[in-house]
Amino acid sequence: MRQILLLLPTTSYRNNDFLAAAKALSIEIISAADYCHQLAPQWGLTPIMSVHFDMPEQAADTILRTLAHKPETVLAVDDHGLELAALLNERLGLKGNQPQAVRRLRDKLAFRELLSAHGFNCPEFHPLPDNTNPATLIPRLHFPVVVKARRLSSSRGVIRADNPQQYLQATARVREIQNKADREAAALGLVIESFIPGMEYALEGILEDGQLKTLALFDKPDLLDGPYFEETLYITPSRLPQKTQDEIQHAVRSACQLAGLTTGPVHAEMRLNSKGVWLLEIAPRSIGGLCGRVLRHALGMSIEELILRQAVGEKPPAPDFDCAAGVMMIPIPMRGIYQGVRNLDLAGKLPGIADIQITAEIGHIVIPPPEGASYLGFIFASAANPQGVESVIRSAHRCLQFDIQPEFQMIESST
Repeated sequence: MRQILLLLPTTSYRNNDFLAAAKALSIEIISAADYCHQLAPQWGLTPIMSVHFDMPEQAADTILRTLAHKPETVLAVDDHGLELAALLNERLGLKGNQPQAVRRLRDKLAFRELLSAHGFNCPEFHPLPDNTNPATLIPRLHFPVVVKARRLSSSRGVIRADNPQQYLQATARVREIQNKADREAAALGLVIESFIPGMEYALEGILEDGQLKTLALFDKPDLLDGPYFEETLYITPSRLPQKTQDEIQHAVRSACQLAGLTTGPVHAEMRLNSKGVWLLEIAPRSIGGLCGRVLRHALGMSIEELILRQAVGEKPPAPDFDCAAGVMMIPIPMRGIYQGVRNLDLAGKLPGIADIQITAEIGHIVIPPPEGASYLGFIFASAANPQGVESVIRSAHRCLQFDIQPEFQMIESST
C-alpha cells in the first residue's frame, strides 16, 4: 500500500478531510503531530506524535529515528509543518520543495526582499528588530503603514496604522502577539510596510515540475482596509477581466519560480490597483480552514484528494466551473465565550446554500484578529453566477445570530 507521512497540527480544521481523502484513495497515512511532549506519553502516543513543528531540525531527527518505512512523500496540512515537511523530504531523498524556498516564502520580510530585488510591485518596507525602539523608524515612514509579524498567517499579527501614535500602539501589540506565537520572535522582529490600496484576490494553484496550474481565482468582495484584516468572502470564478486574471497568474508563476518552488499546492494573495498586481504572500500549501470544500464540485473531488493524488504521481484534473461557488469564513465579532447560534436551520434552507459548518465549540473562547486565527464557521453556496453566490451567502450570514458572552461579567453588589 502507498504510504504518505502527513504532518497533522492538533488545531487544524483540515485533518479529517486529509484523512478521509487518503482512505478513499487507499493511501496509508503515517501521522506525525504536535501534541504536547509531556502529555503524549501519558496518552500512549508514540514519539512521532509529539514533535515540535516549529523546531524542524529537532523534529526531523525524532521522526527519522521513529519511521519504520520510507514513505512516498511528506506533506504538511497547514503552515506550521511546511518547513519540517520540506526538510524531511530533502533528508529522505524525496520529491518536494527545498527548505530554503519554504523559509523564504513563510518570512514576510524575506518575501518582500525577493519581490523588491526582481522588479515586482512592492510597497516600501522596513525591518524592525526586536531590540529597536519603533519610534526611530517614524521619520522614514509614509503613513498609512501596516505592522506585520513575520511568520504568522490568517491575518494574525497584522495591524494598519494611520499615524505615529497608532504605529507605536500597533508595534507593541504585534510584538506581544508574535512573542506568544513564535519561539523565534526575538530573532525575527517585525516588518513595517506601506499600506497597499485596492481590492484583494486569491489564487489557488498547484505546481508540477515548476509549472503552475491555476485551480481557481477568488474574488474577495469585502473591502479589507484595516485596521485589522479578517478575511470573509471567497467567490469563484473571478469577475475580473481575463487580461487581469492573466496578469495575476503571471505574477504568481514568476514569484514561485524565483522563490524556488517546484511542486505541490500554492495559495497566493494579492491586491489590485491602477499600478497593477501587488503580491501580498505566496504559501506553498492549499487554501486554509475548510475553504477548500468550495472547489469540490469543480474539481470532481476534494482538494485534499487532489493533493494526495499528485503526491503519489497522478496528474491533477482540470477544474470545470459550470456554476459559481463561494465560501464565507464567518467572522468573530468580539472576543468572548461562544455560547451557540440561532437560526441555523433557517439559514441552511436558503436557495443556493450548500452547507453551513459551525466550527466554534460551545464554552470555548473565540478571538478575532489580530490576536486570533480562527473563525466561527464556514458558509458554502453555489449559484448560476458570482453575484448570486455573494447575495445568498450574505443573506445566510444575516440570519445567523451568535451568542458570545464576555469572558468576565461584572456582578452588581446588592445593597
